[in-house]
Order: sequence, then C-alpha cells, then structure tokens
Amino acid sequence: MNTKLQLELELVNQRLKSAKTKVTIRESNGSLQLRATLPLKPGDKNTKGTGNKQYNISLNIPSNFDGLKTAEEEAYELGRLIARRTFTWNDKYLGKKASKKDLDFKTIGELLKRFEEEYFKTHKRTIKSEHTFFYYLFRTKRFTNPNDLATPENLINSVARVDKEWARYNAVRAISAFCTTFKIEIDLSNYSKKPESNSRNIPSDAEISAGFIKFTDYLESRGKQVNQNVQDSWKLWRWSYGMLAVFGLRPRELFINPNIDWWLSKENADLTWKVDKNCKTGGRQVLPLHRKWIIDFDLRNPQYLEMLAIASKDKKNHAEITGLTQRISWWFRKIGLDFKPYDLRHAWAIRAHILGVPIKAAADNLGHSVQVHTQTYQRWFSLDMRKLAINQALSKKSEIEEIREENTKLKMENENLRLEVESLKIERLKIENQRNFKLEEIKLHKCIS
Repeated sequence: MNTKLQLELELVNQRLKSAKTKVTIRESNGSLQLRATLPLKPGDKNTKGTGNKQYNISLNIPSNFDGLKTAEEEAYELGRLIARRTFTWNDKYLGKKASKKDLDFKTIGELLKRFEEEYFKTHKRTIKSEHTFFYYLFRTKRFTNPNDLATPENLINSVARVDKEWARYNAVRAISAFCTTFKIEIDLSNYSKKPESNSRNIPSDAEISAGFIKFTDYLESRGKQVNQNVQDSWKLWRWSYGMLAVFGLRPRELFINPNIDWWLSKENADLTWKVDKNCKTGGRQVLPLHRKWIIDFDLRNPQYLEMLAIASKDKKNHAEITGLTQRISWWFRKIGLDFKPYDLRHAWAIRAHILGVPIKAAADNLGHSVQVHTQTYQRWFSLDMRKLAINQALSKKSEIEEIREENTKLKMENENLRLEVESLKIERLKIENQRNFKLEEIKLHKCIS
C-alpha cells in the first residue's frame, strides 16, 4: 500500500507540474506537506534578500489516499493564490495551534462550538465530508459533558462511562477526531477494539414482497383526516423501499442529485441506477437483481419520479439529506416492518451470493471493497439463508447429474439407432444382390432356350 501511495503521489506532483501550479506535495512522518516558494513569514529573514523562501506547509493531512486527494486540492488552491499574488500568511498556513494552557481553560462545549470551523480548515467541505463530520459532532455531543474541561482525563472518563460496546466504539471514533482537530494528546487504545457485530433481521425475498404490500395496507387503514398536501406522499417512500430492495443502495444514494432522466431513458436498456459522484464511495452505475420487481413495484412510474425530484430539489447539505433518509426509516416503523432500510442492502448482498454472482461484481455494484463485502455483509447469513443457499447448490448439482444421465442415455440411443441403420443397409444390400442374381439366372435361362 505504501508503494502504491508513493506512485500516486508522483502522479499527483506530475499533474501539479503540468498545470504550472508551482506547488508540490511531500510526505513527512506520516503527514503530507505542501512545498512552495512563498513570501517570507512574519519575522522570518532571507540572507539572499529576495523576499521569498521555500517553505514546507503542514496542514495536518494524513499520508493516505484520502489525504492525498485533500492535499492535491489544497495545492491547487495555494497555487492560485501564488499566481494571483494574493497569498498571505494566515492561521491556516502558519499552523497556529491553541496553546495547551489555553485549552486547559476551555470546556468541551466551547470547543464543540468551534469544531465545525476548525475541522473544515483541513478538510474540503463536500456532502461526503459533511456526513463524516456530523457523525463525529453528534456522537461527541452525545457522549461528553459540555461543562467538563477539554482535558484528556475528562474525555477518557467520558468514554469509560459508556456501557454498550458499539456505543463506546462510536464514541472513541468521534472523540478521537475531536481531539485530533484541537491537538489534544489522548490515548484511547484501551477502548478502540471493534466489538462483535450485532445481529440483523435480513428479510427474505418473500418478506420483501410482503413488505411492499404493507404500504397499500396502511393506505386502507389510515384515517380520513389527512392533509391534502401530503396524502399521496406515501407513494414516494414505497418507491424508495422498492429501489433499495432492487439495487441494494444506501438510502442517501436515492436523494443526492438523482439522475431521473437516465432512469426513465429508453437508452437505459440495462435498467441501471446512476449513483452521484458526491455519494460516499463516488459515482457508479448499479445493476438490479430481480428485474421483475422493477415492474411489480412500478419503479419507473413518472409520478413517483416527479415526487422524488421535488423532495430532493436543492437538498445539498448533510442535514437535509439526512432528513430524507430518516423519513424512510420512519415509514418502515410506521407500516410495521421488522427490518430496517439498510437490511435491504444486506439482503441484496446475500441474494447475489446465492444466485452465484461473483464477489467482485457484487462488491463493485454495492460500491465497496471485496473485503467489506465478505467481512461485513456475508456474516449476516442466517440459518434459513444458509439452508436456502445449500439446497439451491444441491439442486443445481442434481440438475447437472440429471443432464449428464440424459446425455448418456441419448448417446446410447443414438448409437443403437446408428447400428440399426447399418444393419438395415446390409439387409438391403443382400436383398438387392439376391434380386440381381435371380435376374441374371433368368437371362441365362432365356439364352439357353
């Protein structure tokens, strides 16, 4: 991985050079730095008297592939400032840190108010990065006391007080990011072990079909006093349910810049859904499983797609998209489903495995690595799922054996028919020879007479 990272770093620097950016990226002690010739720092001197000097600027960007993307973006931004001669030494480039003494007198609540501003000084703000940040923010708020001083001891105690293993694991991830942002040295290694996964209720295909019908059942059982503006809104959430089942999408991938024109296009012969580039793992085209469900669930109905366009219009930030995905979860509970939206994604992965879809193809379709696919998704194979997979495999084996037996039987029949034809040919030849012999005898007899 380190070799691949170094190769990618060289490619990035080549791109920067081709763009005449006058900035390069270097790796140092696990971090990525920007190198450029800049005006002298305040209080700095240059013996050559040029007024410029080469500096390595550390923005606390980790030396990994995600960090490399961030560093490249920052390099282009710095290059533009240099080209326009508008560069100034601000806190971002000076790398000013709050002194430990200053942090000792800050409460967690006070730092949380600055968390977003400080975090996005070293991260490009996108829908994906906002999603990650708010994960950290909400869990840090949830598991800490805002009135406590922001000391390592108080933050460690906050983690230690969390009883449930998964909640503690999530708290460690969030608080670690919080401490990294504010340069708080902390050791949470005693609490960082990932716990065993919780059980999930993965629906079968029959249960998914039954769940779709529950939306209509709700319509028949709900009261008549319904606001006219939202009386048909259930159709959008039923459509969302069907799309999650057919494509195994993350719920957010339905609402982030949905490509409705492509989904309804006649050119879309493979019936793929295009996931937007701003989603968690970038853009991709997703192929369906059970294409019949697209028809059964009426997923290309323009009415539902118009409702999607209205619901997702101008929804650009994390909070707005999260509001829509939470609405899906609310409807699952509303109509009485005993599984969650993400369980449909797990069901897709298991169904793909049972159908014999290669792991790499299934992983690419779901938008994650083969490692995630095998470690995270296939662990949810329940006893019933395993029985189904084994029975289908045995069934396929029986079918193959039957075909082989049938082929052997047909070969024997063909051989018997061939021998029978050969025998008939011989008999016919004998008859013809006897007939010819008799004709010759008759002719001879007439000649003698």
